Amino acid sequence: MGTPCEIQLFAPTQTKANNAFLAVIADVERLEARYSRYKPDSFLSAINRAAAIGGTINVDDETASLLDYAVTCHEQSDGLFDITSGILRHAWKFDKGGLPEQSLVDELRDKVGWHKVSWKRPVLAFSVPGMEIDFGGVVKEYAVDRAASLCYGLGIRRGVINLGGDIKVIGPRDDGSPWQVGIRHPRSKDALLDTVQLYEGALASSGDYERCIMVDGVRYGHVLNPKTGWPVRHLAAVSVVADFCVVAGSASTIAMLKEDRGVEWLQDLGLPHLWVDVRGEKGGFWIKKQL
Repeated sequence: MGTPCEIQLFAPTQTKANNAFLAVIADVERLEARYSRYKPDSFLSAINRAAAIGGTINVDDETASLLDYAVTCHEQSDGLFDITSGILRHAWKFDKGGLPEQSLVDELRDKVGWHKVSWKRPVLAFSVPGMEIDFGGVVKEYAVDRAASLCYGLGIRRGVINLGGDIKVIGPRDDGSPWQVGIRHPRSKDALLDTVQLYEGALASSGDYERCIMVDGVRYGHVLNPKTGWPVRHLAAVSVVADFCVVAGSASTIAMLKEDRGVEWLQDLGLPHLWVDVRGEKGGFWIKKQL
């Protein structure tokens, strides 16, 4: 997953704990091998080879379900959550610094847009050659939910799955106390915005943490608006609590993408959340009960 991952479980026996660990690790590795854009033999790479020529490809049920969820997010975000927008990363080199040429951004934006894709199970078709699909905003959170479900199915009732800050709590700690989950400050690596207590449920965050560049005193993060091709500039970070990590993750990303409308959207959504904007102002609410 390209990020530190952690699993903490309370199990009645060492054997049950080991079985759960092995099952989770195997499934996470399976999903990474299947949906990583960095692996030429992944199924995502096969999809993108079809996209590169404006072709079609049949997908399996698991991939179809991920696509269906991405379509729902696209609709609920007024087109801002778009899994075809990952191609914009070719313009934004956050490891090198410097702003891209607008001409390059515009060229890539011509290949962005879910409306340019035809999706009718099981056939995925691309009308514009050179497009790409990127499940980066969905698969890791999906992996978290699957990991928790696998543990539960193997008899684990207390534990936490943490894949790079995307978190799912299976149940409270062994003494019945909640897990203390810290929300990192986007502008200070060693500072916390807040701490939330979770007995169960999921938490995910989106923000301009490490992947960003500073140009003339302005911070440009990695959350890119597919309609402009440029980084969002209103909210610095959003964290959301939900029953499932995939919901928390997509909600936090959509709020970031909605910029100055993100806070109102979160309020209407009604899920526990915390936000901080680029000026340092913060808000939101955590429900004061066992989540």
